[in-house]
Amino acid sequence: MTTLYLGNLNYSSWSIRAALVARASGLEIEETVLPIGEQSTYDLLDEVTGQHRVPVLVTDDLVIHDSLAITEWISEQVAPGKVWPTDPTKRARARSLCAEMHASFFDLRSWMGVDIRSRKPTPDMTPGLRSDIERINQIWTTTRDSFGAGGAFLFGGWSAADAFFMPVATRFRTYGVALHGVSAEYAASVLQHPLTQQIEAQAEAEPWTQDPLNFQPK
Repeated sequence: MTTLYLGNLNYSSWSIRAALVARASGLEIEETVLPIGEQSTYDLLDEVTGQHRVPVLVTDDLVIHDSLAITEWISEQVAPGKVWPTDPTKRARARSLCAEMHASFFDLRSWMGVDIRSRKPTPDMTPGLRSDIERINQIWTTTRDSFGAGGAFLFGGWSAADAFFMPVATRFRTYGVALHGVSAEYAASVLQHPLTQQIEAQAEAEPWTQDPLNFQPK
Protein backbone atom coordinates (compact mmCIF):
# COMPACT_ATOMS: atom_id res chain seq x y z
CA MET A 1 0.00 0.00 0.00
CA THR A 2 1.23 3.49 -0.87
CA THR A 3 -0.03 6.55 1.00
CA LEU A 4 0.67 10.21 0.29
CA TYR A 5 0.26 12.46 3.32
CA LEU A 6 -0.64 16.01 2.38
CA GLY A 7 -1.23 19.29 4.14
CA ASN A 8 -4.21 21.60 3.62
CA LEU A 9 -4.68 21.79 -0.15
CA ASN A 10 -5.93 25.36 0.06
CA TYR A 11 -2.59 26.51 1.47
CA SER A 12 0.15 23.89 1.05
CA SER A 13 1.78 24.45 -2.34
CA TRP A 14 4.19 21.55 -1.93
CA SER A 15 1.35 19.19 -1.10
CA ILE A 16 -0.51 20.38 -4.19
CA ARG A 17 2.49 19.63 -6.39
CA ALA A 18 2.91 16.10 -5.06
CA ALA A 19 -0.82 15.42 -5.34
CA LEU A 20 -0.94 16.59 -8.96
CA VAL A 21 1.98 14.36 -9.96
CA ALA A 22 0.54 11.38 -8.09
CA ARG A 23 -2.86 11.77 -9.72
CA ALA A 24 -1.41 12.24 -13.20
CA SER A 25 0.69 9.09 -12.81
CA GLY A 26 -2.28 6.76 -12.60
CA LEU A 27 -0.68 4.84 -9.72
CA GLU A 28 -2.84 3.56 -6.89
CA ILE A 29 -1.82 6.05 -4.21
CA GLU A 30 -4.08 6.73 -1.26
CA GLU A 31 -4.13 10.36 -0.14
CA THR A 32 -4.51 11.55 3.45
CA VAL A 33 -4.99 15.30 3.90
CA LEU A 34 -4.03 16.60 7.33
CA PRO A 35 -4.66 20.02 8.92
CA ILE A 36 -1.27 21.56 9.56
CA GLY A 37 -0.82 23.05 13.01
CA GLU A 38 -2.89 20.51 14.92
CA GLN A 39 -1.19 18.27 17.46
CA SER A 40 -2.95 15.19 16.11
CA THR A 41 -1.33 15.83 12.73
CA TYR A 42 2.15 16.12 14.21
CA ASP A 43 1.62 12.98 16.28
CA LEU A 44 0.48 10.96 13.26
CA LEU A 45 3.29 12.14 11.00
CA ASP A 46 5.88 11.51 13.71
CA GLU A 47 4.58 8.00 14.28
CA VAL A 48 4.35 7.06 10.60
CA THR A 49 7.21 8.99 9.00
CA GLY A 50 9.58 10.13 11.74
CA GLN A 51 9.18 13.81 10.79
CA HIS A 52 6.48 16.48 10.86
CA ARG A 53 6.63 17.77 7.30
CA VAL A 54 4.32 17.23 4.35
CA PRO A 55 4.11 16.04 1.69
CA VAL A 56 5.50 12.62 2.52
CA LEU A 57 4.94 9.35 0.68
CA VAL A 58 4.99 6.01 2.47
CA THR A 59 5.16 2.78 0.50
CA ASP A 60 5.75 -0.39 2.51
CA ASP A 61 8.85 0.39 4.61
CA LEU A 62 10.03 3.24 2.40
CA VAL A 63 9.39 6.84 3.51
CA ILE A 64 10.01 9.60 0.95
CA HIS A 65 9.97 13.22 2.09
CA ASP A 66 9.86 16.31 -0.14
CA SER A 67 7.81 16.99 -3.26
CA LEU A 68 10.74 16.75 -5.67
CA ALA A 69 11.89 13.39 -4.29
CA ILE A 70 8.30 12.12 -4.40
CA THR A 71 8.02 13.26 -8.02
CA GLU A 72 11.18 11.38 -8.99
CA TRP A 73 10.04 8.20 -7.23
CA ILE A 74 6.69 8.31 -8.98
CA SER A 75 8.35 8.90 -12.36
CA GLU A 76 10.35 5.70 -11.90
CA GLN A 77 7.20 3.65 -11.36
CA VAL A 78 5.35 4.66 -14.52
CA ALA A 79 5.82 4.72 -18.28
CA PRO A 80 7.93 7.51 -19.83
CA GLY A 81 5.93 10.63 -20.47
CA LYS A 82 3.59 10.30 -17.50
CA VAL A 83 5.63 12.63 -15.31
CA TRP A 84 8.52 14.10 -17.34
CA PRO A 85 8.72 14.82 -21.08
CA THR A 86 10.06 11.92 -23.10
CA ASP A 87 12.45 14.10 -25.10
CA PRO A 88 15.76 14.19 -23.16
CA THR A 89 16.35 17.91 -23.76
CA LYS A 90 12.86 18.82 -22.62
CA ARG A 91 13.15 16.45 -19.67
CA ALA A 92 16.40 18.02 -18.51
CA ARG A 93 14.95 21.51 -18.84
CA ALA A 94 11.77 20.51 -16.99
CA ARG A 95 13.81 19.10 -14.10
CA SER A 96 15.89 22.28 -14.01
CA LEU A 97 12.79 24.47 -13.78
CA CYS A 98 11.28 22.33 -11.03
CA ALA A 99 14.51 22.58 -9.07
CA GLU A 100 14.49 26.36 -9.48
CA MET A 101 10.88 26.56 -8.31
CA HIS A 102 11.76 24.29 -5.41
CA ALA A 103 14.70 26.39 -4.21
CA SER A 104 13.92 29.98 -5.22
CA PHE A 105 11.27 32.73 -5.23
CA PHE A 106 11.50 33.52 -1.52
CA ASP A 107 9.82 36.93 -1.82
CA LEU A 108 6.91 35.44 -3.73
CA ARG A 109 6.44 32.86 -0.99
CA SER A 110 6.72 35.50 1.73
CA TRP A 111 4.28 38.06 0.31
CA MET A 112 1.91 35.94 -1.77
CA GLY A 113 1.14 32.78 0.17
CA VAL A 114 -1.09 30.22 -1.54
CA ASP A 115 -4.78 30.70 -0.69
CA ILE A 116 -6.78 29.17 -3.52
CA ARG A 117 -10.26 30.10 -2.37
CA SER A 118 -9.52 33.74 -1.50
CA ARG A 119 -9.05 36.96 -3.43
CA LYS A 120 -6.73 39.53 -1.87
CA PRO A 121 -5.22 42.96 -2.69
CA THR A 122 -2.01 42.93 -4.69
CA PRO A 123 0.87 43.40 -2.23
CA ASP A 124 3.32 46.27 -2.53
CA MET A 125 5.88 45.48 -5.21
CA THR A 126 9.14 45.24 -3.32
CA PRO A 127 12.21 44.84 -5.54
CA GLY A 128 12.46 41.16 -4.57
CA LEU A 129 8.81 40.38 -5.26
CA ARG A 130 8.91 42.21 -8.60
CA SER A 131 12.04 40.28 -9.55
CA ASP A 132 10.40 36.95 -8.69
CA ILE A 133 7.32 37.76 -10.75
CA GLU A 134 9.41 38.90 -13.70
CA ARG A 135 11.49 35.73 -13.56
CA ILE A 136 8.40 33.53 -13.55
CA ASN A 137 6.98 35.39 -16.52
CA GLN A 138 10.30 34.93 -18.30
CA ILE A 139 10.31 31.19 -17.54
CA TRP A 140 6.78 30.71 -18.81
CA THR A 141 7.29 32.77 -21.95
CA THR A 142 10.67 31.44 -23.05
CA THR A 143 9.81 27.83 -22.23
CA ARG A 144 6.55 27.95 -24.13
CA ASP A 145 8.28 29.63 -27.09
CA SER A 146 11.15 27.12 -27.14
CA PHE A 147 9.51 23.85 -26.08
CA GLY A 148 5.73 24.27 -26.03
CA ALA A 149 4.77 23.16 -29.52
CA GLY A 150 2.05 20.54 -29.63
CA GLY A 151 0.16 21.50 -26.50
CA ALA A 152 -0.86 24.23 -24.08
CA PHE A 153 1.72 23.56 -21.37
CA LEU A 154 5.36 24.42 -20.79
CA PHE A 155 6.64 21.45 -22.78
CA GLY A 156 3.58 20.91 -24.95
CA GLY A 157 1.91 18.12 -23.03
CA TRP A 158 1.33 18.34 -19.29
CA SER A 159 4.31 17.38 -17.09
CA ALA A 160 5.61 17.71 -13.54
CA ALA A 161 6.86 21.18 -14.48
CA ASP A 162 3.25 22.31 -14.80
CA ALA A 163 2.43 20.73 -11.44
CA PHE A 164 5.24 22.71 -9.84
CA PHE A 165 4.06 26.02 -11.32
CA MET A 166 0.33 25.44 -10.78
CA PRO A 167 0.35 27.01 -7.26
CA VAL A 168 2.07 30.06 -8.75
CA ALA A 169 -0.79 30.47 -11.22
CA THR A 170 -3.25 30.37 -8.32
CA ARG A 171 -1.15 32.93 -6.42
CA PHE A 172 -1.30 35.38 -9.34
CA ARG A 173 -5.09 34.98 -9.46
CA THR A 174 -5.52 35.30 -5.69
CA TYR A 175 -3.49 38.51 -5.50
CA GLY A 176 -4.66 40.06 -8.77
CA VAL A 177 -1.29 40.04 -10.55
CA ALA A 178 -1.91 40.99 -14.18
CA LEU A 179 -0.49 38.63 -16.78
CA HIS A 180 -0.17 39.23 -20.50
CA GLY A 181 0.49 37.33 -23.70
CA VAL A 182 2.03 33.89 -23.41
CA SER A 183 2.09 33.98 -19.59
CA ALA A 184 -1.63 34.76 -19.40
CA GLU A 185 -2.46 31.98 -21.86
CA TYR A 186 -0.30 29.50 -20.00
CA ALA A 187 -1.72 30.35 -16.57
CA ALA A 188 -5.24 29.95 -17.96
CA SER A 189 -4.38 26.51 -19.35
CA VAL A 190 -2.96 25.39 -16.01
CA LEU A 191 -6.00 26.64 -14.08
CA GLN A 192 -8.38 24.93 -16.52
CA HIS A 193 -6.66 21.54 -16.35
CA PRO A 194 -8.95 18.84 -14.87
CA LEU A 195 -6.43 17.97 -12.14
CA THR A 196 -6.25 21.61 -11.11
CA GLN A 197 -10.04 21.70 -10.97
CA GLN A 198 -10.00 18.69 -8.65
CA ILE A 199 -7.54 20.34 -6.30
CA GLU A 200 -9.50 23.59 -6.29
CA ALA A 201 -12.76 21.81 -5.47
CA GLN A 202 -11.08 20.08 -2.52
CA ALA A 203 -9.52 23.34 -1.36
CA GLU A 204 -12.90 25.06 -1.46
CA ALA A 205 -14.42 22.29 0.65
CA GLU A 206 -11.74 22.21 3.34
CA PRO A 207 -12.97 23.41 6.75
CA TRP A 208 -9.63 24.75 7.96
CA THR A 209 -8.73 28.45 7.88
CA GLN A 210 -5.20 29.76 8.36
CA ASP A 211 -3.05 32.75 7.50
CA PRO A 212 -1.21 31.74 4.29
CA LEU A 213 1.64 34.17 4.99
CA ASN A 214 2.39 32.23 8.18
CA PHE A 215 1.73 28.84 6.62
CA GLN A 216 4.87 27.50 5.00
CA PRO A 217 4.83 23.66 5.08
CA LYS A 218 7.13 21.94 2.62
